[in-house]
Formats: sequence, C-alpha cells, structure tokens
Amino acid sequence: MSPDLSHPSWPRGETPLTAAITAGRWIRSAAVDDERGRHWLANPDPGRRSARSGRPGSLYAGVAGIVVYFLELAAATGHEAYLHDAREGARYLAATWQDEADLSLYHGLTGIVFALAEAGWATGDESLAVAARAGADRVVGSLRRDGGGVGWTGDPAQRGDGGIILGLLHAAGILGVPAYEEIAVEAGARVAEQVVPGHRFGKDGCPDLPLDAVTPGFLSGTAGTAFLLARLYGVTRDRRFLDAARRGADFVRTVSTVTDKHVFVPHHVPQGRGLHYLGLCSGSAGVARMFYELYRVTGDQGDLDWVERLAAGIVCSGVPRRRTPGFWNVACQCCGAAGLLELFVGLWAATGAQSHLRFARELADDLVGRATGHDEAGYRWYQAYRRLRPWEVTADTGYMIGAAGIGSALLHLDAATASGEPRRLILFPDNPFPAIPVPASILRRSG
Repeated sequence: MSPDLSHPSWPRGETPLTAAITAGRWIRSAAVDDERGRHWLANPDPGRRSARSGRPGSLYAGVAGIVVYFLELAAATGHEAYLHDAREGARYLAATWQDEADLSLYHGLTGIVFALAEAGWATGDESLAVAARAGADRVVGSLRRDGGGVGWTGDPAQRGDGGIILGLLHAAGILGVPAYEEIAVEAGARVAEQVVPGHRFGKDGCPDLPLDAVTPGFLSGTAGTAFLLARLYGVTRDRRFLDAARRGADFVRTVSTVTDKHVFVPHHVPQGRGLHYLGLCSGSAGVARMFYELYRVTGDQGDLDWVERLAAGIVCSGVPRRRTPGFWNVACQCCGAAGLLELFVGLWAATGAQSHLRFARELADDLVGRATGHDEAGYRWYQAYRRLRPWEVTADTGYMIGAAGIGSALLHLDAATASGEPRRLILFPDNPFPAIPVPASILRRSG
C-alpha cells in the first residue's frame, strides 16, 4: 500500500520543498559575482565567522556543493533561475579548478570534477564537461607509483584516496572515459592489500583524538574504506575487493555494541567505546551505508540486517528531539539531522518500509522547526558544528556543514513523497541508495 501523504504536519505550514526553497533564498543572498562566475560567502551574517576550514571551491563546504544544491532545486521546481545559479557557480569552478592543490573528493579537485560533470549533464553545457575531464585528467596524472603500489595521499579513507577512487568511478561513467575506472581499480587494489582496510590513527589528521585511537567510522575510518572496496567488487567482481571489504566490515562488527535489535558504533577505540556518533561522518548513518553497499553487491541478508539494526539504534536513541553525546546541537549533513534524513529516505527507497519514511518525516519536522528565518532573508541553521566547541555557533551556506546540504536532504524527502512524478537525485559517489528515491513497487504501480 502506498503511503498516505495527503495530510503532512510540517511546522509553520511548510513542506520540505518550500523549506528548501527558503534556504535557497538565504544562500542566494550570499552570492558574489565576478568575471570568473559566481561563488557564495561561507557565512554572510555580519560579524559571524564560518565553521568552514579553507577550500572555497569544495564539495564539502564551498562552491561545488552549492552548485549541486541549485541543480537539485532547479529539478524540483522547474525554475530556470536556479539552473542559472548552478551554471554560474559551475563557470566559477571551471575558471578556478587549476588553483586547487588538494585532490580529495570532499575538500578538493575530485569533488569539483563531480560538480562540473553533474552541471554539464544537467545544463547541456559541453564546456563544463570539458573542464570536468581536464580536472579528472589532472587527478589521474597526479597518481604516484612506487614499489608498494599506487595512490595519491597515502590515506585509504574517504577523506583521502578512497574518495578520489569513488570520484573517478563516477567520472568514468558520466564523462564517458573508461580510463578513469581503470586507474580507480588499480589504486583500489593497493587499498585492498591492507590487513584491515581503513585503519587510521589519531596522529593522522584528527588532533582531538589520542595518538593510538582507531576510527571505525565512514569519512575518516574503516567503514568508509570497506564501502569503497565493496563498490569496487560490484564494478569488477574481483574477489580480492570483497574479501578486503569483509575484513573491514568484520572489524566494525567486532568493536560495535550489539543488542538483540540495535547496533551502536564507537567513535574511536579503545578510548571512545562509549561515544556513539549517529551521523554520517563517524556514526551509524555512515556505517549503515557501508553495510548496505555490501548487501547491494552480494545480496547477503546479514548485511541488510546490520543496516536495519543501525537504523533502529538511531530511532531508539530518541533523536531528533533528544540530544545525546553523539547527536548534539547540529543539523548538517556531516554529523547532524540532515545526514540522518538522507539515510532514512534512502532506506525507504531501498526497502519500502513505511517506518523509515515516517521517521524521515520526523527528522524533517525537526529541521524545519529549527530553521532561523525571522529577518525574511531565508532559512539557515545555527549549530555547533564542532562537538568539542559548543560555544562556536554558526550558520553556513555549504553542503556538508550548512544550508545547501540541509536543503538537499529536504528535497530528497520531497522527491520520495512525490511517487507519481519521480525524479533523479544527485547523490554523492559514497551514497549507495537509489538515485530515484521511490520503491520499485510504487514506481510500477504509478506506471
């Protein structure tokens, strides 16, 4: 039976779509135009500092992520003005990508390539696709080969080589360059050789952690690397990748807290076993992506069971109304409610379970209710992006830490509830859920 969506209970009379549009108004207020195109201030509020750390073109918190948001807003509304916003932002990326030294997916050139490729596909502007290919060519040309294998950063996690490999797999398909996939597979083979893929310690990029800490999470830890290896298995059917992905998944299983119905993943071990993040970056929402990707490429019901247990753990924690040590005053895609919304919309699209859609709507209720828009400038979300600095409260425009990503998550729920008019979403390369967020059974009935 299809869901009864005729009587939503959004706060303030809002719907996910209208809230996303209102967020777009605030982001547009931060636009800066010059001869290169358009970029957006990280935080247009007078006297307030952004939580963003550098990388103004990035997918994580800069121009590339906002371009993706406006592409989705244009698809949801049909308004040419949003497509113009996206095109102007992409023009800025095409003019500036050569200045980007970081090669990573979320913070560097690979993410810019992703946004340019999607913008070129959506607008039909071949110059954007040309710029995307040129950027991808530079990523490929920066590959380092030595006696131990190949790679770029020495970090197998999503924040390093893992994200670059996923970005090249996406570029190979959307840009029609099979050589990108060949390089991605070659680099992935080195990652697969690790005993437990994705182990990274506190000294390797997270100064807040003890030097001997190991992170099982998604963007910086084992789960994200196991996701990559599962994806490579799906592409190649090479057993080496599946075996390595299973080693990573087994480590995550071993360190997690498991009950008869729930799973909680520690932020880091051995010191942080009792700190359970719920979001994408280091918590349940990200780890669930890894197990769903394993299920997607193998059909193993045990992997899907872990996805459901992780989701059940999120629900039973009492969020979004309840704040926990792993779900503090944060709304964004990276570690907050928007990242959870992405998970539950994806789970509904994958399984058709009504409970997932109901909880997605609860998360959307919370997000819309928390939005600030008293000055008519549009919606933004004030939050303490860094858990260990709760006094630093900011509202940002970017995708993973601000209004663009929150708006996109709301658009994804809107697409899921418009089952009669499905549309393709722009999902990042590390999102394993259906790009058309409607269960296949409902699509068949709609047809």
